[in-house]
Amino acid sequence: MSTREVPTYCRICEPLCGLIATVEDGKLVRLRADKDHPLSRGNACPKGIAFTEIQNDPDRVLHPLRRTASGELQRVSWDTALDEIGERLRGLIAEHGIESLGWYFGNPSSFSYSHTLWMVGFQLAAGLKHVYSAGSQDINNRFVASDLLYGSATSVPVPDLDRTDFLLMLGANPLVSHGSAMSVPRVRDKLTGITKRGGRVVVVDPRNTETAKLFEHVGIRPDGDAWLLAALLQVLFEEDLQDAQALRRQASGVRELRSAVARFTPEVTAEITGLDPDLVRTLARDLARADSAAVYGRTGTCLGRHATLVAFLVDALALVTGNLDKPGGSVFGKELVAVSELSARLGFAGYARNHSRVGGFPDVLGTFPAAIMAKEITTPGPGRLRALFTSAGNPVSSVPNGRELAAALPELDLFVSIDLYVNDTNRIADYILPATTFLERDDIPLPFAALSPTPYTQYTERVVEPYGEAREEWQIIDAIATRIGVQPFAVGPARPAGRLLSTLRRRVPALASARPTPTLLADLALRTGPYGDRFGLRRNGISLSKLRRHPHGIVLSEAIATGVLRNVVRHKGNRVNLAPDEIIAELRTLTARPADPTYPLRVIGLRELKSHNSWMHNVEPLMRGNREHAARINPKDAAVAGISDGDRCRVTSTHGSIEVTARLTDDLIAGTIAVPHGWGHQGGWQRANAAGGANVNDLMSTDLADVERLAGMSNLNGIPVRLDPVR
Repeated sequence: MSTREVPTYCRICEPLCGLIATVEDGKLVRLRADKDHPLSRGNACPKGIAFTEIQNDPDRVLHPLRRTASGELQRVSWDTALDEIGERLRGLIAEHGIESLGWYFGNPSSFSYSHTLWMVGFQLAAGLKHVYSAGSQDINNRFVASDLLYGSATSVPVPDLDRTDFLLMLGANPLVSHGSAMSVPRVRDKLTGITKRGGRVVVVDPRNTETAKLFEHVGIRPDGDAWLLAALLQVLFEEDLQDAQALRRQASGVRELRSAVARFTPEVTAEITGLDPDLVRTLARDLARADSAAVYGRTGTCLGRHATLVAFLVDALALVTGNLDKPGGSVFGKELVAVSELSARLGFAGYARNHSRVGGFPDVLGTFPAAIMAKEITTPGPGRLRALFTSAGNPVSSVPNGRELAAALPELDLFVSIDLYVNDTNRIADYILPATTFLERDDIPLPFAALSPTPYTQYTERVVEPYGEAREEWQIIDAIATRIGVQPFAVGPARPAGRLLSTLRRRVPALASARPTPTLLADLALRTGPYGDRFGLRRNGISLSKLRRHPHGIVLSEAIATGVLRNVVRHKGNRVNLAPDEIIAELRTLTARPADPTYPLRVIGLRELKSHNSWMHNVEPLMRGNREHAARINPKDAAVAGISDGDRCRVTSTHGSIEVTARLTDDLIAGTIAVPHGWGHQGGWQRANAAGGANVNDLMSTDLADVERLAGMSNLNGIPVRLDPVR
């Protein structure tokens, strides 16, 4: 028996913890935490370790599948599947144009540089109009806020956890999520390190989360974040606690912002936030007087009705207190590849360059709100979505009101899915094409060095050869593009990348005959990026060859550099814009949701340590046992509804209803119900395997008025509901 141990890293979430894979005769038999990883140092979560079960899952799709006339899935060859897809696409494009073709890519694509690179190259070269992603259920508001503030959608500040004295955290539970929009292995140690050196961590959340229990908890009412942040700013300005020097040096629009938040006194906002005005004033004073402070908001703040405003105010609060681009504050990392600069120069990966056919929503990094996909399929007229590809995504489970999308998908003329599994979205697809897992491809986390307070990167070769006939997503995208006469990066806004490659081939003999692959492009981008070796001219720079010599990864710097804000901001004068018209208008018109006694409670999401969206429910050791899908309910609300712990209950909104088990807990403020997402997944391909539970997104709306206007974010938090017993 041949046994190998291979260093690699986890690609489930942002910490990218180091792993050691044990491979016997070409099969993965074990994953364990890598003790030699410079940052995670022998730490990995249960999901990462349990990925062995995904890798070896007998229910994985390992061969191309085609739907027969009777509705069954039938195994076919790659050539047959790709040739038939190409033929049908050419016919659709000839009749309806390329604007009838669309793509949805899910969260795992962010952790595959080759998938993302080829998807973007194909989108730009083909001129795709219908492109959607999981970002509108996750983080697109953060990118829009950055574009409004800094003129660069991809410039996202992160909390400097190693140097801060005060961390204000809203809508985040990093002890369970492990940190999001920041790449911080061993995040628990980082957070407790703040308090050990005499600092504070304050967690603002309707639920006393696993993170909040370790620190200070402020129990805000659901979707009250915009009012709290505006109130904190109002106190800072009213009591002259702002950092006037930082504002003069870094910002424009200070007077307009001050005027816009003037009405949000702690007394006025208390009715919405549920917070005592004295507590809010004290919090503002403590934040202003801390030697250093960082402000961080995540998923809980991204899915309310005012998601972009909240993300904007998070950074505005950091700047007004003098903690933006300051050691211990909210700081900007250095990208491995100069994505922001290239985007600015070449005119792509920005904001509001195009608008959706339905609803007129602005694009965010080239994508539109996934919540409108169903309407783009069913709404007649030029540009209707007729052919859809999904890759690494399950939008029927992740978008609001997935029933609407499930009903619309059969109206497509062609539906192709690239995935590991048969899921709730692709079970009616015309073709399902098997993708590799992250252990079956090489990788480098290109987007994440800039999100790490300790800049770090790692390259990994594939750990095992692809099982069955699985192929890497970029190879599948390339094959589909070829069959419709499209070469990624060759035309349109992508042409400069093609010209760059041609120039490098002329100057570097070794590249003259090289085929444009993701690995080649990644190496070129690394060598010429901010940390690059400039083809050997910079002695300590990085390249793929250097990273291969350090399989556990390389720390690029001990800490993010500060004093770089002028290099980040792309507005005129290199000043942060605190008063874009869109934000001032929203502050001027911000009003609370009208109370409805029929739906007196508010539902919020909940992330669980041993669950990951919808795609890990097949992992028997991790996901089974005594796990259940349960709504967490405050005992006072349960008593009013006549519900006891363990009862079945019905949660109903104006848009849908679900049944779950009730679990009573004082962790939630009264008036709030928390229901974990990612449940309700039904079945697979070779075995019936219902995950149980219900999809909390069935309570949510896809009405255009309920999709957040600035970033197209789905409204998944703070939804009015009522609670009833199930007899």
